[in-house]
Amino acid sequence: MLPLSRDRIHGLGLTCALLLLACGDNGGATTASAATTGEAGSSTQPSPTTAGPATSDTPTGGSGSGSDSATTTGDPTSPTSPTSNGPGSDPTTTPQTTTDPSTGDATTDATTGDSTTGGTANVVRFVALGDTGEGNEAQYAVGQAIAALCAEKGCDFGLLLGDNFYDSGVTSVNDPQFQDKFELPYEDLDFPIYVVLGNHDYGGAGIGVDLNFQKSQYQVDYTKKSQTWKMPAKYYSFKQEHAEFWGLDTNQIMTDPINGNSDKQVAWLVAGVTASTATWKIGFGHHPYISNGDHGNAGDYENLEGIPFDFVTGAKVKAAMETAVCGKIDVFISGHDHNLQWLEPKCGTEWIVSGAGSKAEPLPGMNPAYYAVPNIEGFMWVELMDNSFTGIFYDQTGKELFSKTLMK
Repeated sequence: MLPLSRDRIHGLGLTCALLLLACGDNGGATTASAATTGEAGSSTQPSPTTAGPATSDTPTGGSGSGSDSATTTGDPTSPTSPTSNGPGSDPTTTPQTTTDPSTGDATTDATTGDSTTGGTANVVRFVALGDTGEGNEAQYAVGQAIAALCAEKGCDFGLLLGDNFYDSGVTSVNDPQFQDKFELPYEDLDFPIYVVLGNHDYGGAGIGVDLNFQKSQYQVDYTKKSQTWKMPAKYYSFKQEHAEFWGLDTNQIMTDPINGNSDKQVAWLVAGVTASTATWKIGFGHHPYISNGDHGNAGDYENLEGIPFDFVTGAKVKAAMETAVCGKIDVFISGHDHNLQWLEPKCGTEWIVSGAGSKAEPLPGMNPAYYAVPNIEGFMWVELMDNSFTGIFYDQTGKELFSKTLMK
C-alpha cells in the first residue's frame, strides 16, 4: 500500500466536514466568474481533434517512465502586455480587452488584434510550472533558472498552474505571502505570469473548501496590485499570436456544488474552443486528467474510488475533461502532482504535468508516458513555432532533462 499523501490525509479527515458544507449554506460565496473568449463575430470553425501524429523526443536526463453569475469578478483589464526576450513577439503591444455584450464577460488578446488565423510572427514562447507556493529554497532556485533560461531563449509569458500558496491560500490582497511566494521568487522575470487556482488556494489546508469563501477571490483581486500577476477571473482565456489559451478553475469543478456550479465554466470552455481559429489550442489548470503522481487519474484521485463523493475522487474533473478538453484542445498542462511528466496522448489530447515548482515527489502510477521524472524540482519551457510545439523540461539548476516536439 502506498503511503498516504498530505492531501489524501486531508481528504479522509475532512470528508464529514465537506458533507456538512455541501448540504448547508455556503456563506453567500461569490464563486467562479469567467473571462470569456466568445467575442461577437468570432468564427465557429471546429477545432482540430489531435495535436498531430508526428513527434520527436530527446531525453537528456532523469528516468523514462463559476458560478451561475455572468458578471466578471476579476479585473477586466490587462495593464501590461507580454514581452519577449527573443524573436516572434512585439514587446510594444498592449493586450486588447473587449466585452461580450451578451454576457458582460471580458476577453484578452495579448497581441494588437486577433492574429490567431495567421500572421508574420507565429512564434510564442512561455514557461509553465505549478505547486510553487512554498516560498522555499527550491522555489527561488527554480525562479532563477527560469530567469536565466528566458534571458537566453526568450519568454513571452508564464503559466502558474495552481497551489500558489501553501497551505491554505491567502487571507487578503495584502497577505505578505504574495511577496514571499510570488513577487520575490520571480522578481527577475520581465514578463506577465497567467495564474490559475489550485485546491490549496481555496483553503481548508488543501481540501479546496474553506469557511472563508473569499480566499480564491483575493487572488483574482491581486491582479490590480501587481505588474506581473495576471488572473482576470477565476477562469479565463487569452490569445498570443497563433495560439489561444484557456485557464481553468479545476477546483471549482472538483468541489461542485460547494464552490459554485461548474456547468457554466464547462459550457464556456466548449463554446470558446469550438469558436477558436487558433493554430494551437492549449488548456492549463491545476488538476490533471491523467497522472502517474500520488494523486493519480481524475475519477480515481488518491486511490479513494471506494468513497462515493465526487469531490474526493475527482469524478467531475474527469467528466469535464472528457466533455470539453478531450479531442478539442491540443495540449493540456496541469500541476497537482509534484513532478514532471509528459504522458502519452489520450482521447485526442496531449497531457503534461509540470507541478514541481517548489517540491518534488515520487511517481507510483502506471500510465504510459514519454517521460516522467520523480523527486526533481523544475519547470517546462515551450516554443510554438508555426505548426510545431516543442516542450522542454528543466530542473531547478537549469539543466535540460527532456525535449519533445509535436507537429500539426
